[in-house]
Amino acid sequence: MAYGVASGALKAGVVIGLAGAASAEVTVAALGDSLTQGYGLAQSDGFVPRLEAWLQEQGADVSVINAGVSGDTTAGGLSRVEWTLTPDVDAMIVALGGNDLLRGLDPGASRENLDGILKAADVAGVEVLLVGMEAPGNYGADYKRAFDGMYGELSEKWGVPLAESSFLGALMQIEDRQAAMREFMQSDGIHPNAEGVTVIVETLGPDVLDLVERAE
Repeated sequence: MAYGVASGALKAGVVIGLAGAASAEVTVAALGDSLTQGYGLAQSDGFVPRLEAWLQEQGADVSVINAGVSGDTTAGGLSRVEWTLTPDVDAMIVALGGNDLLRGLDPGASRENLDGILKAADVAGVEVLLVGMEAPGNYGADYKRAFDGMYGELSEKWGVPLAESSFLGALMQIEDRQAAMREFMQSDGIHPNAEGVTVIVETLGPDVLDLVERAE
């Protein structure tokens, strides 16, 4: 009889343990630049808190860490990815390249940096969502082809999903660009305002939700 009680207690403990493991919070690090960091916005209006709130509204038990640094290039992201990937991090969003574009950096160098970031995530066993950026046409067709294409190439190489939209893609695809700039962008024309962040989160949110589910 004592054996039966112990066995029952053991089974109950296992069930409780499994339930606890199943509901464990997933921690996602958002590695990026000022777009991720929330430049020019109230803290609650930034990409990371808005994304976390959206994910939780979908029923995800998730915490999103703001690993965005204003002005960071892909090289900057590579230099700090090791200490971003703490043991608590289960998944990572990689959204870098905007400052490489602003500086007209060699896409080949940007590709190597992103490759290094994805390698670090692979070594750490962390799930990744890669979010691309789009080069403007004024750098020339060859530059744009190399820059835009590197995200898909790295996604295939490392077997990580590439978000269906680039970070600012949802805003850039609005037909009336001038109206979109007035409604969704800050006065610098580079960073989204609070309304723009809402559109971005609603666009990228489903991809991040998939990331969370993979990391559970």
